[in-house]
Amino acid sequence: MRASIVRIGNSQGLRIPKAILEACGIRDEVDLTLDQGRLIVSPLHRRREGWAEAAEGMHAAGEDVLLDEDTGTDFDQTSWEW
Repeated sequence: MRASIVRIGNSQGLRIPKAILEACGIRDEVDLTLDQGRLIVSPLHRRREGWAEAAEGMHAAGEDVLLDEDTGTDFDQTSWEW
């Protein structure tokens, strides 16, 4: 597919069809990289995206329990103050 570079104020831009953006999972921001003279546009995934939903799913399935047993020490019981 060919696309034209268009003037946007003092800058230039590239219009990308909505169908291509949706197919690539691109929303508001992208990651731009250069590789051997090629511009690579990749979707930007936010850190921890989807973690809240995953935690809710784990809780609903009863999978949000500690895997290790309590390893409390004497220090924890006698010297530590909350």
